[in-house]
Amino acid sequence: MTAPRTPTSAEELRGAGLRVTAARVALLETVRDGDHLDVETIASGVRGRVGHISLQAVYEALHALTAAGLLRRIEPPGSPARFEGRVGDNHHHLVCRSCGVVADVDCATGEAPCLTASDDQGFSIDEAEVIYWGLCPDCSAARSS
Repeated sequence: MTAPRTPTSAEELRGAGLRVTAARVALLETVRDGDHLDVETIASGVRGRVGHISLQAVYEALHALTAAGLLRRIEPPGSPARFEGRVGDNHHHLVCRSCGVVADVDCATGEAPCLTASDDQGFSIDEAEVIYWGLCPDCSAARSS
């Protein structure tokens, strides 16, 4: 039995109802190859793949891909917006107070139960954002030496 084939970036764009362009494919692949990238880093990665692209075009593509559910935007307080390709699983993040590195962490209580608020006040909840703050291993080691 063979494993199911992973769709290409172009197929994912089409499936989301978005026009397939070289810039959008490059952007999607740049974000997925990276780790919680900011817009400047994404723009640089896209330029390395397809040549010139304006920062405005990067912002517009990020908005479209995020709205389509192909990317996720996170914005820890005091940090620029970052984008990731891990979507749909309601995972959370660890953020280092010193260097700002961001890491994924799975929900501690299992399959998205954090979407059940103690009092939803009539809201239809579809996402919960939990950010754990502390020091990453490198910054912890640097402080203790």
